[in-house]
Amino acid sequence: MPAEPADLAADTAVRPDPGTPGRYLLELPDHWDFLMPSGGVLMTCALRAAAAELGDPTLRLGSASTIFCAPIPFGGLVIDVRVLRRGAATAQVRVALRHGAAPEREAGLEVLATFTRARAGADVLGVAMPTVRSVADALPVDDPAPANPHLRFRFHHQLEERIADGEPTWHPDRVAGPARFARWLRYRVPQRDDAGRLDRLALPPIVDLMPSSLHRAVGPDYRFYAPSLDLTTYVIDDTAREWLLMAVTTKRAKDGWAIGDVDVWDDEGRYLAHGSQGMYLRTVAGVPPVIDASRR
Repeated sequence: MPAEPADLAADTAVRPDPGTPGRYLLELPDHWDFLMPSGGVLMTCALRAAAAELGDPTLRLGSASTIFCAPIPFGGLVIDVRVLRRGAATAQVRVALRHGAAPEREAGLEVLATFTRARAGADVLGVAMPTVRSVADALPVDDPAPANPHLRFRFHHQLEERIADGEPTWHPDRVAGPARFARWLRYRVPQRDDAGRLDRLALPPIVDLMPSSLHRAVGPDYRFYAPSLDLTTYVIDDTAREWLLMAVTTKRAKDGWAIGDVDVWDDEGRYLAHGSQGMYLRTVAGVPPVIDASRR
């Protein structure tokens, strides 16, 4: 693991293209790669451009939905932003991101996002924080097992992570369990906005970690990759805390694709965000199983 972790804000900072209105450029380093750059990090790149185009810090990310159309390597990115609506309380934007070497008409990913201003309204909490291991009691993820993704992939080098619910999904002797998984994590370089709060644009990369719950459900005999087809993030509250709980559930996997969702809490029990994801499943080893994990 490298001694110096990467800074997401610096790595996803955009600059305007002076020759094309609404266009932004970015040189994305390979700090955030799995096999390719994290889809959540690419989503953050697109949202940085959207925020720059809006140019109003009182408009903050409320929701964003991304569809991933083609693999995007690290390097030079081109991001085009179109403001669809700018109202008193919200603004809505469409963002297209592609690699700079790709043809201009080729879609890499597209984002539809809503930015909102705080307004008076009801304050209701409708779900309870799940019962999981505390940060202090959670399981470490830094064991030297060859299949440990936290050692293999640069993305995980930028985070401190601990397992809050479940067991290490890379151990060959693990027992299949429920289609749930929860982890505590924090950025090694804290991600803050100008008010000292967690930067909302730092949420998509960690929301984009949902396949772990499916790994837990199927056990060690079936291995797969799960590239994202789409990713949605809703942000509802703020925190100044660093440790976040990501509680993930796979709702269904069938016919080569799966859907899951995640609830995001801080370590003081504040509900921050919700995410959902569609992913397709690429078999690496084993026979795709038929499992009912709903009562585990």
